[in-house]
Amino acid sequence: MTDTTASPGSGAAPAGGSLSGGLPSLAEIGALLRRGDIALAVGVLVILVVLILPLPPLALDIFFAISITLSILILMTALFIQAPLEFSAFPTVLLIATMLRLALNLASTRLILSHGHEGTSAAGHVIEAFGNFVMSGNFVIGIIVFTILVIVNFVVITKGSGRIAEVAARFHLDSMPGKQMAIDADLSAGLIDEKSARERRKELEDESGFFGAMDGASKFVRGDAVAGLLVVFINVIGGMIIGMAQQGLSFADAAHTYTLLTVGDGLVTQVPALIVSTAAGLLVSKAGVSGAADKALMKQLSGYPQALGMSAAVMLVLALIPGIPMLPFLALGGGAGALAWAARKRNLGAAETAARAAPADASPQPTAEEPIAAALKIDDLKIELGYALLPLVNAPDGTDRLTEQIKALRRSLAIEMGFVMPAVRILDNVQLEANSYVIKIKEVDAGSGRIWPNQYMVMDPAGSRISLPGVHTTEPTFGLPATWIDAGLKEEASLKGYTVVDAATVLSTHLTELLKVNMAELLSYGEVQKLLKELPKEQGELVKDIVPAQITVSGIQRVLQLLLAERVSIRDLATILEGIAEALAFSRSPSTLVEHVRARLARQICAQNTTANGYLPLIALSAQWEQAFAESIIGQGEDRSLAMAPTKLSEFMTAVRDRFEQAAEAGEAPVLVTSVAVRPFVRSLTERFRPQTSVLSQAEIHPRARLKTVGSI
Repeated sequence: MTDTTASPGSGAAPAGGSLSGGLPSLAEIGALLRRGDIALAVGVLVILVVLILPLPPLALDIFFAISITLSILILMTALFIQAPLEFSAFPTVLLIATMLRLALNLASTRLILSHGHEGTSAAGHVIEAFGNFVMSGNFVIGIIVFTILVIVNFVVITKGSGRIAEVAARFHLDSMPGKQMAIDADLSAGLIDEKSARERRKELEDESGFFGAMDGASKFVRGDAVAGLLVVFINVIGGMIIGMAQQGLSFADAAHTYTLLTVGDGLVTQVPALIVSTAAGLLVSKAGVSGAADKALMKQLSGYPQALGMSAAVMLVLALIPGIPMLPFLALGGGAGALAWAARKRNLGAAETAARAAPADASPQPTAEEPIAAALKIDDLKIELGYALLPLVNAPDGTDRLTEQIKALRRSLAIEMGFVMPAVRILDNVQLEANSYVIKIKEVDAGSGRIWPNQYMVMDPAGSRISLPGVHTTEPTFGLPATWIDAGLKEEASLKGYTVVDAATVLSTHLTELLKVNMAELLSYGEVQKLLKELPKEQGELVKDIVPAQITVSGIQRVLQLLLAERVSIRDLATILEGIAEALAFSRSPSTLVEHVRARLARQICAQNTTANGYLPLIALSAQWEQAFAESIIGQGEDRSLAMAPTKLSEFMTAVRDRFEQAAEAGEAPVLVTSVAVRPFVRSLTERFRPQTSVLSQAEIHPRARLKTVGSI
C-alpha cells in the first residue's frame, strides 16, 4: 500500500504559494507590481536594461508605442491642469521619458547596423512605417524633414521654454524673501492663522523648487535633440559602410535601406521629443495664468471683440488682392467676424444681467447718520501731520518708516515697562503748517514740533550751535539747539562728530519721551484686567486671594500707575502682587502699598539706574533736609501732607538743581536717596522741575548694589 502523505521535503507546494526552491509565484509578482513604487523601480530598471541588452523588433515596436503614448499623455496633462504646481512631477517624468527615448535609440541603432541589410523591416514595423510615410521614396526628403523637426525642437521650443524656466526660477528665488515677509506680516496682523501661513509657505517653497527643477529639466530635452542628430549621422554613415563593405550591397540599395531606417528611427524618437518639449513650454509659460489652457486662451482672446473685428477686416481685405486665393481668406474673415459679433453680444448680455441684478431704484440713498455716541470715542494716542509730512507714512518708493518705527517702539516699551501701549493713530491735518506735527494723548495736545522729511537734523553733543548751513531750530524732545541740513551734507556732519538723525527718528523719539512721561495715564482698567488674566496659574491663585476681598482691580491699577509715573517697570507683575498682598496686612493706601512694592523691587530699580561701569551713582539728602521734611509733614495715615514754607521749598529746589547740574557736568546721572518716610514728598517736589530724576528710599537700595556717592544736598 502506497503512503500518500506528503513529507516536508517532498516538493509539494500549497496552492498559490511559492514553488520549491523559493521562486515567487505569479500572484506574488502581480501583487508587487501593483505597488506604485515597485512598478516605477521596475520600469526604470527595464529602461537601463534596454541600454545594454539587444531587443527583438517586436519588443522595439511595443516600446515605441509606449513612448508615443507617454508623450501624448504628458502633453494632454499640461493642457488641462489649472496651475503648474499640479504637475510638479513633470521634471521627473521628463527625465524618465528622455531616458526611454535614448534607450530606444540605442536599441534601434543596434538592430539597424546589425540587420539593416535584411530589409526595411529589420528594426521593426514602426520605424519602417514612419520612414516610408515621410520619405515617400526619396531619402533626401526624409533627411530634410527630420533635420527641420530637430531644429524646431532644439532651437525654437526647447530653447524658449528653457529660457522661461530659467527666468521664472530666478524671479521666484529673488522674490521669496519678500513673499515670506508678506506672509509673516499677514500672520502678525491677524489676517491669516498659523495653518494658512504654513500652507502658503509650503506652496511658496514648492513653487520655487518646481521652477528651479524645470530650469534643469529643460537641459534634458536639449541633450536629447543633440543626441538624436548624432545618432542619425552614425546610423547613416555606419550603415552604408557596413552594407557596402560587409554585406555587399550597392550604394543605391544601401543608401535607400539605411536612410529609410535611420530617418524612421529618428522620427519615431523625435516626434515624442517634440511633443514633450511642447508640453514643457506650455507648463513653464502657464505661470500667472489660472485655469485650463483652452479656457484661459478663449477667455482672453475673445475678451476684446474689437481685436477680432479688426482681424476679420484685414483678412477680408487680403482676400481682394489679385492672385491670393479668395476662399480661405473669406472663410477665415467671416469666421473671425462671427466670433467678434458673438463675443460682443455675450459681453452686452453680461452687462445687462449685472444691471438687472443691481437695485432697481438707482436714486442715491440717504447716508445713514452716524450715531452721536461715535463722536464720544477718544483715541488714546494720535499723531496729526501736516501735508508735507505725509511721505513719512506713504513714501513714493513704498516705504513706511514712521509706522515701522512706531511698531518697534511699542514692542520695546512693552518689554521695558511691562504692558502693551495702545495703538497709535496717524492722520493728516490740513489746519497744521506743512512741516508741523502734533502728538495727542487722549485727544489733548502733549507735544508738537516741525520736521523736514527729506532732510536730516544735526545736533552737537556738547550743545554748541551747528556751523553747517541749514534751518536752525530747537530739537523738540529735549530742547537742544539743532539744524536741519540737506542730505548732501550728511557725510560732512558725521565726520565733524555731530549727531545726525532723520525726520522719522526725530518724531518717534519725541513720541517715546512723551509716552514715558504719560505712561501712567495709558494704563487702563481693561489693560490691568488683561495683565491679571495672563498671569501663570500659580500667580492667578494669589490674585483670587486678594481680589476683591482685600483690594479691587482699580486699587491694583492705581498702584501700577504710581509705579509707572516714576518710570518703574511693571513687567515683574508677580513680585508686585506679592508686595501688595504683604502690605495689605497693615494698610490699604495706594501710596503706602507703592512704597512697600518698591522695596520688593529693589534689585530691579537699582539695575535700572546702574551705569555702564556697574555702579549706582547717588546724591544723598542731608540730615538737615531730612529733619526739615519730617517736621513739615502734618496729618496722620492717609491724610499726611507737606506744609513747608515757600521760601524753604524754593531753597530746596535750587539746591537740587545745582547739585544735579554739577553731577551732569561730571558725566554722571545720579539718583536722589532719602529716607522711606519722606521719599514720596521729595519726589512730588522734584518731578515738577526734574521729572527724569529718580528718587529712591534707603529701603530700595539692594544690598548687592555697588554704590558711588557723587554728592549730597
